[in-house]
Amino acid sequence: MKLIIGNKNYSSWSLRPWLLLSAFDIPFEEVRVPLYIASTRAELAKYTDAGKVPVLHDKDIVVWDSLAICEYVSEQYLNGRGWPSDTAARAEARACCAEMHSGFFALRESMPMNCRASGRRVAMTPDLEKDIARIDGLWTELRKKYSAAGPWLFGAFSIADCMFAPVAFRFNTYRTEMPEACGRYVKQILQHPKVTQWLVDAVKEPETIASSEVGV
Repeated sequence: MKLIIGNKNYSSWSLRPWLLLSAFDIPFEEVRVPLYIASTRAELAKYTDAGKVPVLHDKDIVVWDSLAICEYVSEQYLNGRGWPSDTAARAEARACCAEMHSGFFALRESMPMNCRASGRRVAMTPDLEKDIARIDGLWTELRKKYSAAGPWLFGAFSIADCMFAPVAFRFNTYRTEMPEACGRYVKQILQHPKVTQWLVDAVKEPETIASSEVGV
């Protein structure tokens, strides 16, 4: 099985399925394709017609899109353990992941993932404030609801944590003020051994994507 990813420092979508596979110790080959350079398009064309990362190759099966890859991995390799076992919690987790997958545009645009940067500040806009407040509220509610079952969003580690891991990096990079429960969750994510390994690798990358180097 191969997972084709982009730059670890910048590619939030690549982090999500990479973290799921790594956290559950599922063997896979990592293929890194640096983004926004002359060879990017040709390299990606070897693996996908979509022209984007991440892409999963599992024998003759090709899956693109972060959430679709996570769903596939959970179904084929985890016997569904990528999601909470409880029906209601599983439905809620899927809704949270879908919201992350299709929303929070102001957060993505104003606070691009830049793992190795720290102490940055960006201009706060009403839309960005709204996105941050929604995430703060969601995390606070989930931790209150599921804290007895474990330290992750739904108690046990799940796809939901993978989907929100890039947000934890963003909040850390841009010194985002947040409620205490959210701050604890950010630390929880960033201290996950696989996330710390991702950061180690990101720091070593030589490439710089200028459009993602924002904030002062």
